[in-house]
Amino acid sequence: MQFFPVFLSAIVVIKDQETKLSSKLKNISEYIAPRVSDYEVVVVVNGGQVSLINEIKELTSEKGIPNLQVYVLTKEVDSDTASWVGLEPSLGDYSVVIDMENDDYELIERMLEEATSGSDVVFASNEQEPPCTLFYRLANSIFNALFKRFNGVNLTKDAPNFRMMSKTVINFILQHKSPVIVYKFLPATGGFAKKNLSYSYQADNASTKKLRHALAKGSKLAFSSTQFPMRVVTLLTLFGAGANLLYSIYVLWVSFMNPNVISGWASLSLQQSGMFVLLSMVLFILGEYILNVVKLANDGPDYHVAAEFTSALITRRNKLNLEDNTNNEG
Repeated sequence: MQFFPVFLSAIVVIKDQETKLSSKLKNISEYIAPRVSDYEVVVVVNGGQVSLINEIKELTSEKGIPNLQVYVLTKEVDSDTASWVGLEPSLGDYSVVIDMENDDYELIERMLEEATSGSDVVFASNEQEPPCTLFYRLANSIFNALFKRFNGVNLTKDAPNFRMMSKTVINFILQHKSPVIVYKFLPATGGFAKKNLSYSYQADNASTKKLRHALAKGSKLAFSSTQFPMRVVTLLTLFGAGANLLYSIYVLWVSFMNPNVISGWASLSLQQSGMFVLLSMVLFILGEYILNVVKLANDGPDYHVAAEFTSALITRRNKLNLEDNTNNEG
């Protein structure tokens, strides 16, 4: 076991379906404690019910788990936004985002080794995919292929949710007007040393991902990017221009070969319908992009914290070297 003289923040997002919550958080805390100088476990309750909130509150009591910092959101948000809720107030020299269902927290030691060796961001990819429906897998594969084509980033391999970041990176993200978006696209941000790790971990009781999850995440990722939507528009308009050019050449060729034929009736009909399809797609993408810009400009905050709890047991308080001089007075 290696020891690292750093302060580590572990960010954990939980929802109502989380099972064995107390034991999982205890295991993470007990794993981290002997490996670092100090630590905190930041728990984000992503729109949980009253029963879950009460259970978490109980874990912050004197008989609970030490070094817990809990934030309860008023409503459920996407996983990236929820992760950022915990990252923003984190105190650690390094912060790691953990999905208790799908991530192997025992990889934290290896991630810390890479981080303390000079990597600003350490990503960890699980070679065993979580359970998902066939339609989710298909939609996710198509989206990742398109996203890599236009942005040069494979979100599954280059930007997994299991990641560790230095305080320098978090401070950099905080300087942006929309830090959640920067956090999502962190691999595309230049200037930081990155390291990608791979591991194999069989998730226990992981929830099955469905098509609606892929569509929701894909839409937010695609239209929160500044380049992806407009590049699609550019390609579609370029294709439309090329198709019109080819059709013009075809009309000229028919007119030259057979001046007596009523040229291009069927082809013109097909061309018109095809152009309407392309125009509709272009307008759709532009509309979604404009709606996203309006949302960023006019909407309120991405999240709102309804309640906050802190553990009664804080280990760093016990490490303070204080001397009582009251007996020496007089």
